[in-house]
Amino acid sequence: MIPSRRLLLAGAASLGGIGLMASCGPKSQISAPPSDDDTAGSSDPRTIVRDAWIYAYPMIMNYATLAKQTLDPANPGYVGGFGKFRHYAQFFTPANRDIVTPNNDTPYSWAWLDLRAEPWVLTVPAAQAGRYYVHQWMDLFTQIFGYVGVRATGEGPGSYLIAGPKWNGPPPAGIAKVLKAESDIVVDLGRTSLLGPSDIAALKAFQAQYKLQPLSAFAKTAAPAAAPAITWPAWDEKKWLGPEFIGLLNFLLQFTQPPAASEAGLMARFAKVGIGPGKPFDLASLSEADRAAVIGGAQDGQAALKAKIAVTKSSIGLFGSREQLGDDYLKRAVAAAMGIYGNAAEEAVYVGADQDSTGQPLDGASRYEIRLAKDQLPPAKYFWSATLYELPSRLLSENSINRYSLGDRSPGLKFGDDGSLTIYVQHDPPGADNQGNWLPSPKSGPFNVIFRLYGPSQPAQTGGWPPPSVRKVT
Repeated sequence: MIPSRRLLLAGAASLGGIGLMASCGPKSQISAPPSDDDTAGSSDPRTIVRDAWIYAYPMIMNYATLAKQTLDPANPGYVGGFGKFRHYAQFFTPANRDIVTPNNDTPYSWAWLDLRAEPWVLTVPAAQAGRYYVHQWMDLFTQIFGYVGVRATGEGPGSYLIAGPKWNGPPPAGIAKVLKAESDIVVDLGRTSLLGPSDIAALKAFQAQYKLQPLSAFAKTAAPAAAPAITWPAWDEKKWLGPEFIGLLNFLLQFTQPPAASEAGLMARFAKVGIGPGKPFDLASLSEADRAAVIGGAQDGQAALKAKIAVTKSSIGLFGSREQLGDDYLKRAVAAAMGIYGNAAEEAVYVGADQDSTGQPLDGASRYEIRLAKDQLPPAKYFWSATLYELPSRLLSENSINRYSLGDRSPGLKFGDDGSLTIYVQHDPPGADNQGNWLPSPKSGPFNVIFRLYGPSQPAQTGGWPPPSVRKVT
């Protein structure tokens, strides 16, 4: 997902609109007085709650998607429950207004798995010539625990075992690789390249070859006993992003056992404020002092996230595995707020511009040029694209030729004699000679241009390919 102003503002609105009302009830104590034996941060209850809110935020936003996609058949995003793919094979236009920063490069394939009873197996076909695909697997923390795709596992067919934290058995014959998650509930966000509107039928046929099945079905062995039924909490954004977040965090922690060894101290610290796998939590039953600590800590967590978002300018380094992110839980929260489920930099990099070379906002009333010297062309192994979005909506811009992006796969793209590429960003046609390099903008109003690099070079993965300058012509 692309870090987007609309996503960012929506998150901020959610944070700012949390109700902090708490009813009175029987008094209890959530934490002992501060002690001298704390080795991991402050033992002040409000500070612990702040840190726990930041830790929980990506899990909570991930649960919001889980609830919509697996628990609510009436939701437009419902995928059919656990263990099923829902494929999208659509060429987005300005008429599609339900998804911000829509991506015409790689339509999605979504699936959620419950790994408590047994692992599952993903089987993929051989890649077609020119067809890029990737399956990005994430745990309940939103950490990426594995990739299957042309970059990570090659272009041949294969079967990959997706296992939860408690599984330690050897894989059966026919498994190319084991992807081990830190949680029993995981999500696969698949992306498959769309080569243009005429490619939709072929894309659908390729997506249909992605297959999910339990390990017992793959190995043709007896199925294990079913895991106990889960009573899922109803999704309530205001509730779960407020001081009652501890209740949802405790519920989700049940599916992340055993905890990572690196978090033993953190979990012991969180336990002082009533946080633990499956523990009940009732804000109203807390003592007045403890309730104030929880309410204040949640507010402090929200403020810390807003402040960090305000100074975050790039998606590079926000997404990745536990090894890549370490214990930077605020970074993980920023990633969830700005564009949850973004790719790690080794898979794809997104950079953009919403200002011209003089620092002025891009506006459809003006004409611009983006000139890329031969040695400045996007360094992408697979392909790259530049897509224009109107602001603040982050939606595609209607235009006379129904063109919403340009890239190295675009027909009619012309390069200069020196190998350079000039993209003409303007509302009116730039003339017949430059028509193939025209990226239409709105007649007026702000917009931005997002470059997506698939299979970026090593320097690009660490910010070594800055977004090209946008020069105002008139």
